[in-house]
Amino acid sequence: MKLQSYWLDTVPPFLDAASGSLSGRADVAVIGGGFTGLAAAVSLAKKGADVVLIEAGQIGSGASGRNGGQCNNGVAIDYSGAVARFGRDTARSFYRAYDAAVDTVERFVMEEAIDCDFRRTGKIKLAAKPEHYEKLARTHEILARDVDQDTTLVSRDRLRTEVGTDRYFGGLAFTKSAGMHMGKFAQGLASAAVRHGARIYERAPVTKLKRISGYQHEVITTSGSICASQVLLATGTSVAGPFARFRRRIVPIGSFIIVTEPLPLSLIDEIMPTRRMATDSKNVGSYFRITPDNRLLFGGRARFAMSSPASDAKSGKILEKAMISVFPQLSGVRIDYCWGGLVDMTADRLPRAGEHEGLFYSMGYSGHGTQMSTHMGSVMADVMSGQHEANVWRKLDWPAIPGHFGKPWFLPFVGAYYRLQDLLH
Repeated sequence: MKLQSYWLDTVPPFLDAASGSLSGRADVAVIGGGFTGLAAAVSLAKKGADVVLIEAGQIGSGASGRNGGQCNNGVAIDYSGAVARFGRDTARSFYRAYDAAVDTVERFVMEEAIDCDFRRTGKIKLAAKPEHYEKLARTHEILARDVDQDTTLVSRDRLRTEVGTDRYFGGLAFTKSAGMHMGKFAQGLASAAVRHGARIYERAPVTKLKRISGYQHEVITTSGSICASQVLLATGTSVAGPFARFRRRIVPIGSFIIVTEPLPLSLIDEIMPTRRMATDSKNVGSYFRITPDNRLLFGGRARFAMSSPASDAKSGKILEKAMISVFPQLSGVRIDYCWGGLVDMTADRLPRAGEHEGLFYSMGYSGHGTQMSTHMGSVMADVMSGQHEANVWRKLDWPAIPGHFGKPWFLPFVGAYYRLQDLLH
């Protein structure tokens, strides 16, 4: 079993990074080489900007290359709750932003000819308890009436047409959702950015940001520095660097994943006949899908801990047990990959994007980042060109999380709370 991301291990290294040290000037410096930064670099370069993208590690090596490979529509919080909090019009705009986000991913794939196994297979949310199915039924009624007629309620007696397990009590299918190969998509975006004129620097952690005058900034890294008229922070849950303000507003939560050996088609047809993306309704839940080469990917919040080799291995054992409880047919199947990553969770699970003291930013995707990060990279290119209304999240306030000063000391307590909620509700 490899303790590394399947997505990153099954794609060749990016070979078009710039060589030498950073120096000189650029119109825009993008900090972060995940989907947000890469999509922004492509979009800005296509607008004619001189773009430099700076990545602390390798392209796509953070959350963008360490997730479950799902590209789903549907707002990250309960739609009814969003209506109650923000009003129907705003809730609809948030929901439609996620629809648009999947469309944006597909647009990049088509326009830049990215071979990343993008497929609109749909998603199903599975009810872990009978009362959860009742809630899904109410959600379906509201969504079909208000904002999304392309959803289908699946009763328990029909659930075997979707997933080969008796563990769940029904589900809600979203037909607009998709899946893809994360590593191939990151590589494709990076190659497109370079093709359109952007320069990409890998292994250049940012150590300091200096505002020179007005909107002029100096970005200082371990590999030189560059001056830029605009800076976009696309760093997600960066646990290092001069981003303390953002760290106080994001909780980095570990998400862990295992991937099996390749499975026979007959077994795949039994356990996931529709090949949809799948997630369950628990707070500490599971998600799973079939990879492009016929493996089962199974992930979740196995432990409320940060990712490390030891933590990943412990979480892998927990996930393997959970996988077999859902699919007893997989008992004895070899686990080929196990890894962890960080989810950049905001307090209300909604993204944040905008401008603060001359710095543009977009982050906080809260476990729904594959599509929204790509979309917001494109949106922020428009915002930085003066189209501020393109950012649907622009009016959300973003206070610091009380007691959070950068290190998530409270994660075990958060985990205990959500596990208790799963027992009670």
